[in-house]
Formats: sequence, structure tokens, C-alpha cells
Amino acid sequence: MHAPALIQLRQSLNDVVRGKPEVVDLALIAALARGHVLLEDVPGVGKTTLAQALARGLGCTFKRIQFTSDLLPGDILGVNIFVQQRGAFEFKPGPVFANVVLADEINRTTPKTQSSLLEAMNEGQVSIDDETRPLPDPFIVVATQNPQEYHGTYPLPESQMDRFMVRLRMGYPAVAIEREILQGRRGPPPVQTMAPVLDPARLRALQAEVDAVRVDDLVLDYLLQIVHATRRAPAVLLGASTRGALALQQACRARAFLEGRRFVLPDDVKALARAVLAHRLVMADEVDPLIRGRDEAERTIGEILEQLPVPV
Repeated sequence: MHAPALIQLRQSLNDVVRGKPEVVDLALIAALARGHVLLEDVPGVGKTTLAQALARGLGCTFKRIQFTSDLLPGDILGVNIFVQQRGAFEFKPGPVFANVVLADEINRTTPKTQSSLLEAMNEGQVSIDDETRPLPDPFIVVATQNPQEYHGTYPLPESQMDRFMVRLRMGYPAVAIEREILQGRRGPPPVQTMAPVLDPARLRALQAEVDAVRVDDLVLDYLLQIVHATRRAPAVLLGASTRGALALQQACRARAFLEGRRFVLPDDVKALARAVLAHRLVMADEVDPLIRGRDEAERTIGEILEQLPVPV
């Protein structure tokens, strides 16, 4: 029952985000696994387009927050305003109250404002003036940042990075794809005419089906071996957390489901380990806190995958 809708959604996203099927699949996997996405890349390669297309395809509400140095937590979460006519306070919800929230250039705002998203991303709720308010379900944060830009930025702390299920890199399109994009661009951007494929209720139903995907003990042991190896690697100062292990397991379930399987394979673990675990590692030779050792972390994960035997 799910296959036609997912096939159609996959195709719709690939029609908008041209030449990036791996990135599209990882974004879909995160959505199916109730995860958040961090898009790291230079400006102009389609990060915002991917977030908008994902929200449209899922049939979900979408809000964009442009992160700046003067942004305050209340600008994101909302505030209680005193209404004189009623003689009472009234809550004005912020843009975080949407199914898909684009946190654009998240590293351009202060740590205080960044931390306002921690509870939302981890628990699907926000606390304002001692009152807890649930966020829409599903709730997905798609954050972007430019890793090449350091002036006027605030690096995301480990606790924030750990709440993103996957970290993705768009990359420049191939020459042939870029030529097609230029030749075919007439009128409004394709994302503006994209039709929804799912809706929040159907997405929640698919997420529940993902929860039922089976993870064999041998596959689980393999996953844990990878996670534990990140904590022992000489090049790593801080290895993957238990939250990271849970995220990898759930992402593997979602990948299996997306491929039409009801069970996880070791290949799912190998395919997702870098995207799910690398951004959680703090490398021992990171001399500049603004520059996270992304390439080295991914290299370390690759070496771990090569060294560990794959269960059969």
C-alpha cells in the first residue's frame, strides 16, 4: 500500500532536486524515521529547495526561519502577549510550530538562540513561561549552514549536532544536469508547482510501519560494533553517543522500508553509517573549534567499516 506513494514522492523530489538521488533518499529516510536533517554546503546548490520540496511532497506545513545574530528565542518559539481588551495573556506561536521547519544558516545565530531548538528537536515540544506546548506531529527540522564561512558564525555544539539524524552535502550538479537545469528553467521554480503526495496523517502511518521493521540480533551487534569502534579510534576525541546508535538503527529501518523490505540488512548499516555518525564525532586534532573535522570523521567511519567483518 505504501510503495506507490513512496515511489511517486521519490520521483517528485528528484524532478525538483535534479541529479541528487542519494541526497533525496537520505532526506526521505530521515522523514520516515522522525529525524532531523543538517545540510552543509556552499550557497546556491539547492539546500533550501530540498527543504521546500520535502515539505510540499509530504503535504506538510512549512515555515522558514532566517537565522541571524540578533534573532531571539522568542522569535522562534513564540511569546505570550498581554491583550488589554481581554485582560489576559495570549500566546502567539512562533515559526517553529510547523511540520517542516527550515532553519536557514543556523550557525549564524547565538548559542542561546540555537539552544532554543534543543527541546523541540528532541521531544517535539517547547516550554515557554513554564508552560509546555506540543509541536505539530510530524515535526522535522531541516537546518542549513555554509561550512566554508566562519566570520560572524557560531559553531553548533555537540549537543545540537547530536540531535540531527543525518548530515548531508548537496554538492554541485554534474555538468550535464546543470545544463538541463539552465535549458529547462522557464517560469516559476519547479518546487512552486509541486503537488503533495502524502499528508501528515499518512506520513505518521508510514513512520509507524517503519517502527515495525525488524532488526536481527546479528545486524544489531554489527551496528553496535561500529558505534563502539568510534569511541576507541585514536583519531577521535568524542565518539558516537547512544542517541547516535538509536538514530542509526531507526535510519536503517527507514532505508529498508523505502527499499520495500521489512527487515534491515548489514548493507543498510554500511550505507548510512557516515551520514548518521560522522557529524557526531569530535576529532582529536581539531585545533579550530569553528572547523569541524568533517572529512577526517568520514574517513574514520570508512576505516572502521573496512576493518569490521560484515555478518552474513
